[in-house]
Amino acid sequence: QVQLVESGGGLVQPGGSLRLSCAASGFTLSSYVMSWYRQAPGKERELVAFITTTGRSTYVDSVKGRFTISRDNAKNTVYLQMNSLKPEDTAVYYCKRLNDGLWGQGTQVTDSS
Repeated sequence: QVQLVESGGGLVQPGGSLRLSCAASGFTLSSYVMSWYRQAPGKERELVAFITTTGRSTYVDSVKGRFTISRDNAKNTVYLQMNSLKPEDTAVYYCKRLNDGLWGQGTQVTDSS
C-alpha cells in the first residue's frame, strides 16, 4: 500500500525542539521530492520545506535557520528537525510527496505554554 505515516508530534515549550518523521511505504522515497506542510488553526495549509532527490532543501522564511528537512533513503523516511520552536509553530504537520497528491495523515505540534 502506498502511504506516508508521520510521527513525532507532541507538546513542546517555546524554545524547545521536536523531530518529525515521515515513513514512506509502497514506493521508493528516493525517487521523489518530499515536503512538509503545516496547517495552523483557522489558517490555510502552507508549505514549510521541501527536499529534492539530490538533497537540496528549501524553506519558508518563517522557519529558516530553525527547521531542517532531511531524508534517509535507506530507511525510506524524511524528517523535519524543529528547533527554537515558537507558539506560532503550533499546527498539524503533514508530509507530502510534493508533485502529486500523496499526503500523510498529519501529526500535531502544540505549544505547551
